[in-house]
Amino acid sequence: MKFLPALLLATLATPLLGATESPLHAVVSQQVAADYPALLAFYTDLHLHPELSLMEEKTSAKVAASLRASGYEVTEKFGGYGVVGVLKNGPGPVLLIRTDLDALPVEEQTGLPYASHVRVTDLSGHDVPAMHACGHDLHMTVFTGTARQLASLRDHWSGTLVLIGQPAEERGIGARAMLAGGLYRKFPQPDYAIALHDSATLPAGTLGTVEGYIMANVDTVEITVRGIGGHGAYPQATKDPVVLAARIVVALQTIVSRETRPIDPAVVTVGSIHGGTKSNVIPNEVKLQLTLRSYSDAVRAHTIEAVRRICRGEAIATGLPDELMPIVTLVEEEFTPAAYNDPLLTRRVHGALAGWFGADRVETVPPEMGGEDFSEFGRTVEHVPLCLFRLGAVDPAKVADSQRTGVALPSLHSSRFAPVPEPTIKTGVAAMTAVALDLLKK
Repeated sequence: MKFLPALLLATLATPLLGATESPLHAVVSQQVAADYPALLAFYTDLHLHPELSLMEEKTSAKVAASLRASGYEVTEKFGGYGVVGVLKNGPGPVLLIRTDLDALPVEEQTGLPYASHVRVTDLSGHDVPAMHACGHDLHMTVFTGTARQLASLRDHWSGTLVLIGQPAEERGIGARAMLAGGLYRKFPQPDYAIALHDSATLPAGTLGTVEGYIMANVDTVEITVRGIGGHGAYPQATKDPVVLAARIVVALQTIVSRETRPIDPAVVTVGSIHGGTKSNVIPNEVKLQLTLRSYSDAVRAHTIEAVRRICRGEAIATGLPDELMPIVTLVEEEFTPAAYNDPLLTRRVHGALAGWFGADRVETVPPEMGGEDFSEFGRTVEHVPLCLFRLGAVDPAKVADSQRTGVALPSLHSSRFAPVPEPTIKTGVAAMTAVALDLLKK
C-alpha cells in the first residue's frame, strides 16, 4: 500500500476523524484514502459476482488471496468455504475479526452500473438469481481493508489476529461448521471476537452499538396440518385441513399477545401456507412454515412448546383422531441463537469508536429481531466475549427524506438495497481498525 500525503484527507467524502484527532488517526485516514480505489474495485467485483450459501468458492478464494498478500498465514476451505488468516505480532491478546461471505437468492433491482445479473443453479437444482442484498460484499471489503491496515501498523499493537471469512451465514450454519471443524483448537483461541454489520437505516459515516442482545434466536418450524379430504360440496363428510390451518394461524397469534410477558420480545410469523389444488376439492393436508424469534432461551422454549400445544389442541377441537394430529417439525439445523454483545467489551468498543470519530457519529441503537450466527462464536465452552456493531450504509439525504416523509427505506434483503460505497467502506475500515488497535494496544 502506498501512503498519500495528509492533503488527501480533504478528499474524503466523509471525514474519518473525530474531535480527538491524533497522529495515528491521521495515518490511518491517509492509508484508507490511499487504499480506497483498490477497495472499491474489490467491492464492485464481489457485488457483480455473488455466490449463495455453501457455494462461496470464488468469493472465499478472493478473500484468502487478499489476506495472503497482506502477510497473513491463510487456511482455506475450513468448515466448507471458510477462510482463516492468522497474523502473530508478539505477546498480547488474541482478537478474532469475522466477515461473512454469502449472497442471497434475490433479483437485483437497484439500477446500479455494477448491479448483479447473476443467475445460478442452487443446491436444490433450481435456477435462481443472486445478489448481495445484505451487504456481505461491504463486510468483506471492510474486512480486507482492515487486514491491510493492521498489517501495516504492527508497531502500534501487540498480540495475535485471527481473521475469518465465514460461509453460509444466511442459512445460519456456517459458524457452527467452522467451530465443529476445530476453529478454537487448530488456531489461536480468541480473547475477544468482533464483527460489524451494515445498517439499512443508519446514515453512511455513522456507527451504532448495542449492549446485551442485538439479534434474536431464529427458529424455523414446519407444520403439516392433516385432514380428511373430499368434495367441496359435501364438507360434512370431510375434516377440512384448510379451515383447521386457518384456526391454527389465528390461535398462534395469542402466544405473543397472551402467553409472553410484554417486556419479553418474541415474534411468531407464519410466512408460508400452501394447500389444495382446486376450488371444489377439500385437500388431505395443508403445509405451514413459521419463523419464531426471541431473545431468551426460556421464551424460545415456551414459544416452541406453545406452537405444538396449539396445533394439537385445535386439531382435537376439530375432531381429528390421534393418527391425524398435525406434524410439527422444528428445523434444528437452521436454528440461529441470539447474538449477545458482552456489555464490558461493547462499552470498550463504543469508547474506541467515539474517541476516533466523535460521540456524535456513534449511536446507541436498539436491538433487532433479525438473526446472525456470529452469536455461535460466543456460545462455546470457551465463552468468548463478542461484540457486533452497526455500520451506517445509507445516503444521509435519503435517511433524512425517509424521516420527513415516513416512506420506509429499502431494507436488508431487499432487491433495492443499495449502500453508498465510499463513506461506508472508509468508515468501516477506520472503525474496525480503531477497535482492533484499542483491544491490542501495547
